[in-house]
Amino acid sequence: MKCPAKELDASVVMPGDIITEQVLDLIGKNERVKLGPGLRQGNDSIVVCKSGILRHKQPSMFWIDSHQKRYVPIKGENVLGVIVGKIGDAYKVDIGSSDYVVLNNLFFEGATKRNRPNLVNGDIVFGKLISANKDMEPELSCIDQSSGKANGMGPVPSNGLLITVPLNLVRKILSPDCVLLPEMGKYFGFETLIGMNGKIHLTSHSDKHIIAIMNMITTAEYMTNEQILESLSSNTADNWQTA
Repeated sequence: MKCPAKELDASVVMPGDIITEQVLDLIGKNERVKLGPGLRQGNDSIVVCKSGILRHKQPSMFWIDSHQKRYVPIKGENVLGVIVGKIGDAYKVDIGSSDYVVLNNLFFEGATKRNRPNLVNGDIVFGKLISANKDMEPELSCIDQSSGKANGMGPVPSNGLLITVPLNLVRKILSPDCVLLPEMGKYFGFETLIGMNGKIHLTSHSDKHIIAIMNMITTAEYMTNEQILESLSSNTADNWQTA
């Protein structure tokens, strides 16, 4: 009989800490562990390689949550990037990591050798990392590999604002428990694209709304849901509804 998984108490860890027993005690020895940012496997041990808070997502995903702006590419994550150049049939894209990523100009929905997007430096794209190897340049695609469709990925409209926030803030606002985005949607309409690399693209019918949304997102990093709700209600009544 399989025992139910235990809850993980938020614990601060430091580089060099070995958390093998803590992880196996939580999920059981027969489960396959998936390691995210901040963790690596050393022989038969799970070793912490950056300081932060150990997080767990059911059933067996672990990572370190820390205040960080430098993004480390991870296969399968959605990112926002800026076109910075072109090499042959591929674009070079800056996603905030130590290396540029490569985006083949055929990796767009409906793209052919005769009909391909014509992107220039400064254009923004939203895509998924399909490879992230430390010995090779990461590769980006604007097609969902499972369906062959864009599913919202591709070139981003030029209107709007692109901001960069700490990586832990992105994970916070994307959490189902965070009330920030749903509550802001009650006061005015806006659209957002969020990359796991800490880049967020905002669009709204009003520039004042975009600035207000940006300010609320950037100040929500250390706020609880209750504080977010209080801040939204107090600011919106005086400023946002009249913008």
